[in-house]
Amino acid sequence: MDGDHGVTGFDALRRAMAENAEEPEGPARNARAEQLLAEAEKLNIPLAVIEALGHQLKVYNYSSEKAKMFVPFARLLRMWDERPEDFDEYETHSLHWVFKWMTTGMLDQPHVPLAAMEKWLGEMEHRYRLAGHSERAVRSAEYSVAAHVGDLARAERAYAAWLAADRDAMADCHACELHEQGWWQTQCGRDEEALALWAPVLEGEFTCAHEPHAVLASSLTPLLRLGRLDEARANHLRGFRLVRSMESMRSAYADHVEFCALSSNEARGLELLAERPAYFTDDGHPRSRLDFTAVVALLMDRLTELGLGDRPVPGPAGRSWTASELAAHARTEALALAARFDERNGTAHVSERARARMAQRPLVERLPLGVRAVRTPAPAPVVPPVPVTAQEPGLPALIAEARRLSDTLQPNAVEAWAAVARAARGVKLEPRDRAEIADHQAMDLGPAGTELFERAAELYAEAGDPGESLAARARAAYVRALAGEVDEALTVVAGLYDEVLALYSVDDTGVLQTASVLMSRARILMRQVHEAEEDAALPEAEQAVREVLALVEGRTGDDVRLAARVAEAQAMLAELASRAGDVEGSAELFTWAVAGFVEAGLPWFAVEYEARLAGLLHHLGDPVGTERALRAALEHGGPHLEAIGRAQLHLQLAEVIGGRGLDEEAAEHALEAAHWADEAGEGPTLGALARHQLGGFLLRQGRWAEAAEVLESALPDLSAETHGDGAVVQTQWWLGDCLSELGEHREAAERRLQAAEIARHWPEQHDHATLAHLAAESLGAAGLPAEADRAYARAGGLWRELGNVHGLIRSLRARAWLALRAEDGGDGARELMAEAVRECEAALGESRAEEEAWQRLVGELGHTHRQFGDLLARSVPEDAEDDSIRAVLEESLAQVVEAIVVFASLGNDALDARTGAELAAGWLAADLSRPAEAAARARAVLDAYDGTDGSGEARDDETARARRAEAEQMLGLMEEQDG
Repeated sequence: MDGDHGVTGFDALRRAMAENAEEPEGPARNARAEQLLAEAEKLNIPLAVIEALGHQLKVYNYSSEKAKMFVPFARLLRMWDERPEDFDEYETHSLHWVFKWMTTGMLDQPHVPLAAMEKWLGEMEHRYRLAGHSERAVRSAEYSVAAHVGDLARAERAYAAWLAADRDAMADCHACELHEQGWWQTQCGRDEEALALWAPVLEGEFTCAHEPHAVLASSLTPLLRLGRLDEARANHLRGFRLVRSMESMRSAYADHVEFCALSSNEARGLELLAERPAYFTDDGHPRSRLDFTAVVALLMDRLTELGLGDRPVPGPAGRSWTASELAAHARTEALALAARFDERNGTAHVSERARARMAQRPLVERLPLGVRAVRTPAPAPVVPPVPVTAQEPGLPALIAEARRLSDTLQPNAVEAWAAVARAARGVKLEPRDRAEIADHQAMDLGPAGTELFERAAELYAEAGDPGESLAARARAAYVRALAGEVDEALTVVAGLYDEVLALYSVDDTGVLQTASVLMSRARILMRQVHEAEEDAALPEAEQAVREVLALVEGRTGDDVRLAARVAEAQAMLAELASRAGDVEGSAELFTWAVAGFVEAGLPWFAVEYEARLAGLLHHLGDPVGTERALRAALEHGGPHLEAIGRAQLHLQLAEVIGGRGLDEEAAEHALEAAHWADEAGEGPTLGALARHQLGGFLLRQGRWAEAAEVLESALPDLSAETHGDGAVVQTQWWLGDCLSELGEHREAAERRLQAAEIARHWPEQHDHATLAHLAAESLGAAGLPAEADRAYARAGGLWRELGNVHGLIRSLRARAWLALRAEDGGDGARELMAEAVRECEAALGESRAEEEAWQRLVGELGHTHRQFGDLLARSVPEDAEDDSIRAVLEESLAQVVEAIVVFASLGNDALDARTGAELAAGWLAADLSRPAEAAARARAVLDAYDGTDGSGEARDDETARARRAEAEQMLGLMEEQDG
């Protein structure tokens, strides 16, 4: 569209306005509408000016410059009052229609006095009555005024009158009416009723330019309040996708930011603010600016509360902002805007609502969305140490509790001893207590704890426990092995091993201490196995593990520490079996190890081994066992699982469950995997893979918009290097499918072409061909026939190379239909369809395929003849001579008859295809003035479905009923003609 040249006539003006209406909302579209009005005025045609004013008014209404629409409307109204005959039927309707926009639009502008709104309301009522319209729209506008100023009694009366009045041509569309009615229910505290009203809009029964966009946004907070979290998540992903590019929907956008603040998705909220910087300052629509600034204050207050007040955040242009600075700025601006409305309205209602909105608290602690987001963790609270003296009863109790936890291997034993250490500062403790404090501090440090283990060993010796001293030194040796000093660790532990066995032989230490040294030695030897390239270390490691079992088995009693040694030893044997290639034996040993931990009351120790077991069972082709092991790992890990482990388990479980076709539950696990991967800081790696899987499971459920949002979120992090190019291609492919279903055909084509470009380099070319074919479909649907033809030609070439006749034929047929759409494309279309027939016949002539494949080829030939007939019938120019029309229709009929013969050869398997072709042939015969032939075709269809043509029993499904009805209609018309 070239805005630099004037329009040359009324038709050109109308085309230009239609083109402008398709442009994105915003100042550029508005400026073009202003330019077109100036062009219209030059034409000296009153209706041209009326239409240009109406166009200008509409684009203003659907933009951030809504305040501008009052001027063109006033001018239109004046023209109507002076010369109503200049308005055609459509513009007369439009003038009365936009009265509603004016009356309610004034509410959004605090500079318009309340008295002016009441005057316009009366004017609207008067003019609607004169025009014979129902008062439904008038009462709806009255309700809006009353609800806005807080006159609840009047609002209720007007609401009831609105619903009671008849719907007519002036009533708002069903979707918009239901949105407003539901919104009123939420203001009255009736969330369930609101969602019931909104259901037909949410389900797609009623739609319009701004619906379901606005209803999806309005539903978010009510759904959170009702605890319907899955629906809230889905509506956010669907709804945000719709409003993202629509400049005029700032209030709905604000609802999505509010949802993020109330569902603990603060990082997502910040991303939304960053996408729309102009929303902070656009002042053409004060009411939506108030909505936006109020939720910005809500989100910033939430971040400040989390200890992130100094975090940089997106805000109004011209300076940098921290969360706490923007919170104060947004609150001040929101309350100032609210005060302007209240001053105009003479009430405090708008300010009260704004304050209530900003004061909301999060409604859910955690609601994963599946899309990528940077975490916003709160800083760890600083807890000042509490001084405790030895005389106070607190310290002995802390020591007793810490000892109980460590003796029973509870997960928080290390933290308990840390609490003892804090409480005992400045207090002289017994060597044993000090030894245990040092020992647990060392455990907490991992490979950096060597020196503390040695210190613990000295203190255990001082406390008269030589066995525990050796055990601590053995732990020190093990952490050295973890740090890579395996040989040194083995040397040290060999001496400790000899010493502890000598002590044990003369009863100077117990089973527990001895087992601890033997287990450390076994662990170090296992490290050697892991690091060795060959399996020479396996026998020594296995012997060391079996020594632990020989020492402990049968002597565990009620001591969970010894039971844990047995279970861990079984797990070590399982690892060694796996290393030796005995997968089944390894799985059995891991099963015993897991059972040992669970029976000992230590299920959290089983998690790692259940995950390993799941991998082995998957390898053995046991999906039931795999799923059972993964579910057990998640259950046993409980709150003790680290985020990364939780993410991995959920992702594995999603894959297993998805493999069974349980897409809904699989999606839940993929969603959890994405969330925990983000929590672990693994969003770009494991998180991207989880989002990839989640998108696929949502797609399989037909949840196209949610799937698209998730897949688009995954793509920036997916890479061939990290995830494999197969994952990248599959994500692009799925996203293309989603966008196609959503009607975003140009974007779908882009995704499919990107995927095809990667698949082009693969040795196997089937995916490349399929993607090229799908891209061609999208390009055709996007109105890009030349590009679509090139893509179909590319796909056809690939199908030919692959020997895939069906793909080749379908690409030729698609190109034929595209050619028909082009000017003078009839000959090219014929040739392409004829080539499709030839390819099919050639394939059948060469075919040595099995029966099923041969029948499929025959069916393809039948469909090609049928499409050839349809294409010929549609190729007749409107201005053609009668003789040439008859000639083409005869050709068309011949192709359809060929199709009937081919389908008939397939018997009942192609009954519906044959009867469809029979009916097409009948109508063509009728067009050729051969009613008897057409009637015969109709009777053949009726016989086919009544079973009287030898095809078996009569059918009564939907297709059969539709075919019968059409055949009876044809028969009736033909008998009338014959009569």
